[in-house]
Amino acid sequence: MTSDILLKYFPDITPEQQLQFGRLQELYTLWNNQINVISRKDIDLLYERHVLHSLGIAKVMPFLPGESVLDVGTGGGFPGVPLAILFPDTRFHLVDSIGKKIKVVTEVSTALGLKNLKATHARAEEIKDKYDFVVSRAVTQLKDFYPWVRGKFNKESRNKLANGILYLKGGDLKQEIAESGLAVQQFYLKDYFEEEFFDTKQVIYVKGKVI
Repeated sequence: MTSDILLKYFPDITPEQQLQFGRLQELYTLWNNQINVISRKDIDLLYERHVLHSLGIAKVMPFLPGESVLDVGTGGGFPGVPLAILFPDTRFHLVDSIGKKIKVVTEVSTALGLKNLKATHARAEEIKDKYDFVVSRAVTQLKDFYPWVRGKFNKESRNKLANGILYLKGGDLKQEIAESGLAVQQFYLKDYFEEEFFDTKQVIYVKGKVI
């Protein structure tokens, strides 16, 4: 399942990246037994429901060398850890308000030798740096999430979409988007991945506001 499902959609990953992705099952199984960051029923479906799901962002936005990405509410490291493996020349900053989850991220990152990832135990509002993109996976409603990160974007955009938020969400989002009052673009993961799990999954893009 490991490399097969990833190579199916990302055929250009290097042998080193294949090894790093391949170790995720062992590492998350080990740490999940100590600190529960992934539901028990999902640990056997790690590559589809967590790794590939995280990499849905990469289908929408191939990050560039030198860009910086903030992962808010990363939990055990999703989507930030898989993205950091896939984009070794992009800098990733993973934050979560729960310290034991950040411990898992740090341990996994160290075991994989990820030099482009740092993990911080903090709330998003406490982070003062600026980034090109903010990523996250269904942490809360868009209307609540946006104020946390509103002013955290670099002025100059270099990528195909302007600097902004790439938010993994699922289900019918019409009401949530309407309540947020934000102008969004919706990218449907079923357009990129054929597994049934992705039928209702989306990446929501919101252009970042520079303050």
